[in-house]
Amino acid sequence: MLRHKYYYGEHPSQWGELFIPEPTSGNHRGASALAGGIAVVIHGGYWRSQYGAELGEPLARDLAAHGITTWNLEYRRAGNGGGWPHTFEDILAGIDHLSEIAEQHDLKLGKVVALGHSAGGHLAVWAAGRQRLATIGTPDADRQLVRGPEETAVHLTGVVSQSGLLNLAAAERLNLSNGAVCNLMGGDSARFPKRHKYADPMSSLPIDVPVYAVHATEDEDVPASLSEAYVAASTASGGAAQLLRVPGDHFDLIDPKAVAYKKCRELVQRLLS
Repeated sequence: MLRHKYYYGEHPSQWGELFIPEPTSGNHRGASALAGGIAVVIHGGYWRSQYGAELGEPLARDLAAHGITTWNLEYRRAGNGGGWPHTFEDILAGIDHLSEIAEQHDLKLGKVVALGHSAGGHLAVWAAGRQRLATIGTPDADRQLVRGPEETAVHLTGVVSQSGLLNLAAAERLNLSNGAVCNLMGGDSARFPKRHKYADPMSSLPIDVPVYAVHATEDEDVPASLSEAYVAASTASGGAAQLLRVPGDHFDLIDPKAVAYKKCRELVQRLLS
């Protein structure tokens, strides 16, 4: 496969790596077009700096091996210049950067699907609701987040969340990973209620982007109740989220050899078909 690394900002963590399927008939553009769009891999790690895009690389390689052009996205995390609002800015800017490199690689941006694991699932589903961010009643938080204009944005057309933290308020109440939510947001929701509301995918419902909330049955890192709550709220509001349970633990979801991951790949293919 062909690999190209691009920076979308000046910080060392503001980059993505494009994985393009093997050329077919001597023309890699044909392979790119065959996939029908782009998959954006967003890694997890509870938004902390010690976990990086190396977690997403095996998934990007696998997707490219199955004919899908894939953008493995790195971003600033809490501890290396990220957290509120920069982690969120990077996710949007990193996805939007696909438009900057689209012509060079003949990328098809009509369908852009995110595959996000754990904290990456939270960020992917949050990004899918970007068009509603200015309307959820948190204007101060909205002003704090710098992003490009919506008319030139690259919008996600589907999300596969892999045991994602889709209910940020519940994740804070449960004190998951020793205060990871407060660490991300720069403080708790009592101190920054608007900020927390803005960052919670639950706040943007309903969205018309299809979301597959995949959760591992033996997951001991992220409770299934977070995916369940998101899908229930989406259904109640007329959204397009579905809950799927797969065998395995939290990390089987990012193991290309595991049944749990293979189901996620199948869902990405379905969203891009």
